[in-house]
Amino acid sequence: MLTVLESGTPIDISFTDLMKYHGPHFPGGVAHAYCAMRDAAAVLGPVERREVTVRTAFPGPGGRDAIEMALRAVTGGRFVVVPELAATDRGATLARYVWEFRYRDRTVLVRLRDAGFVTDEFIELGARHDRTAADDERLTVLKQQMTDRLLAGEIGEVYEVVPHSPH
Repeated sequence: MLTVLESGTPIDISFTDLMKYHGPHFPGGVAHAYCAMRDAAAVLGPVERREVTVRTAFPGPGGRDAIEMALRAVTGGRFVVVPELAATDRGATLARYVWEFRYRDRTVLVRLRDAGFVTDEFIELGARHDRTAADDERLTVLKQQMTDRLLAGEIGEVYEVVPHSPH
């Protein structure tokens, strides 16, 4: 469960809540944002949701929608996709799973651990523009498997906090 504050009032947000807002198409992106927010909150402590700024290399709609529902950062103009934030030295499979959360005077950067949460097959198939119906079915299976792996991880097991100088 992710807990954020709205004018001091705690709001508990589950992955299921985020999926209701997002819809069924990108559960993996929702799960990534959910796990990244949980791990950032473990370091930042309770945050007023409308005061968090998010920069990420992750461009997916599931991640964006999860950030919007939990933090209201998209409509608040506090969410931006920054391709340069990608950890390209980590390879194509891990590069874009980087999130920077700034809350008041503190900033935390989290990135996906290299523990098999995302597979090369998922990245390669997702990037293909000439997918067949069978490819799309396989991609749906891979999305759900990745989502299940992400959600099975405890706080700190999926994303790691890395040393970072804020922008």
